[in-house]
Amino acid sequence: MNARRAVVIGAGPAGLLAAAALSPAVDEVVVLDRDELPEGPEHRRGVPQSRHAHLLMPGGLEVMEELLPGADLRGRLVAAGARETALSSDLLALAPVGWFRRWRHRTFVTMTAGRPLLEWGVRRAVLDGSRNVVVRRAQATGLRGGARRVTGVHLADAEGGPLEDLDADWVVDASGRGTRLLPWLDALGVGGVRERNVDSGLTNATRVYRTPPGARDWPMTLVQADPWSGRPGRSGMIVPIEDGAWMVSLGGMRGSEPPKDPDAFVAYALNLPSPLVGRLIEAAEPLGPVHLSRSTSNSRRYLEKARRWPEGLVALGDAAATFNPVYGQGMSAAALGARALAQAVREHGIEAPGLARRVQRAVARSAEGAWSAAVGTDVLYPGVEGGRATVGNRVAAAYSRRLYHAATGSYAAAAALWDVTTLRTPPSRLFRPDALLHALTGPPLPALSGPPLTAAERDFLAGLAPSA
Repeated sequence: MNARRAVVIGAGPAGLLAAAALSPAVDEVVVLDRDELPEGPEHRRGVPQSRHAHLLMPGGLEVMEELLPGADLRGRLVAAGARETALSSDLLALAPVGWFRRWRHRTFVTMTAGRPLLEWGVRRAVLDGSRNVVVRRAQATGLRGGARRVTGVHLADAEGGPLEDLDADWVVDASGRGTRLLPWLDALGVGGVRERNVDSGLTNATRVYRTPPGARDWPMTLVQADPWSGRPGRSGMIVPIEDGAWMVSLGGMRGSEPPKDPDAFVAYALNLPSPLVGRLIEAAEPLGPVHLSRSTSNSRRYLEKARRWPEGLVALGDAAATFNPVYGQGMSAAALGARALAQAVREHGIEAPGLARRVQRAVARSAEGAWSAAVGTDVLYPGVEGGRATVGNRVAAAYSRRLYHAATGSYAAAAALWDVTTLRTPPSRLFRPDALLHALTGPPLPALSGPPLTAAERDFLAGLAPSA
């Protein structure tokens, strides 16, 4: 029997994908958000990372297309201006152990675009393909029901004024980093949920530039932070996005934060382990100010371990687990959680007793890989708050360093890393025989002395004015 109504709190990708997951099983899905959602790909106030670089990893895109059959999400995004970057061949990446090679294989294709375009593409795909999903501007202020079952949400208008309560057979919290779920649960009599926060102190600084003439096809460029040095991590990346632009993001952990001043922003990029990002943006025209964000901690609410859990309630995306955005896994991890919801509803039926707890546990399992990778790396940096590197973390870091070294000269080793970092496979992939062998034997090809540029890219770089 179909349930009458599901309510989803939050109209970001996590909430919209949750709506798509529930749509076949209910009569109506109401998606709530405090923001007035724009008609096109525009920034909105309720997305704290909106001004910073976003990657839609292959694992996340595959899951989204599974949840949205027939929507051609990839085609929609490309038609709107999103760029496709094959990590195997279209990426200039300097890891702490050396430059990665660019291979003939065109694999691990990642979508790059501004966050507003990615979010708009997902929203249109969901709303066009699910006729029983509606978006309403309102603010959820609490949950109705009790410890045994949630029966709806308390509402206020976007400015906090009171509105009527909204009945629901299912409620999904996809409200993001700012979730109020734990106090709402306390009010229902569901307390004692453990929460963990691990904060490396990362500051993101981002500025958009017009791509210089002659560099229209310049590859995505990444200078990675070094988690093994014992010093604050510093990173920089150039991400090609829509409208012939580069989104340039610099990241610095606590003690090495990037600046907001435009001149100092360029100087910071020039002083990364490779000056390549800095040299390129010296030649580019800025299209706006430098935007800073410090909303970068890893936060996890262990909802799946609660002693009891109400029927009809699930938390997805950042409301359940939030990751340091420098690793680019947030949207993809949210998609995996929505798939867990869709699979559970399809296999067991939405009225099945205990379904909400079953889904919450599946959501936790789907987030485990991204959480382990982000936290396991962040605890290696000095000054991290909320965690310290264990013996296990240091052993894993030593193995990871060997595998990264192998990946500078081995496609098989690089593919193992990309399988995991793009959320196509769980972290156990790194311990399969092929990856273990390369980690033990090292790269079969010698280290590169500089970035692996094409002839056209070398000519462009040679034509740039010397750095000031």
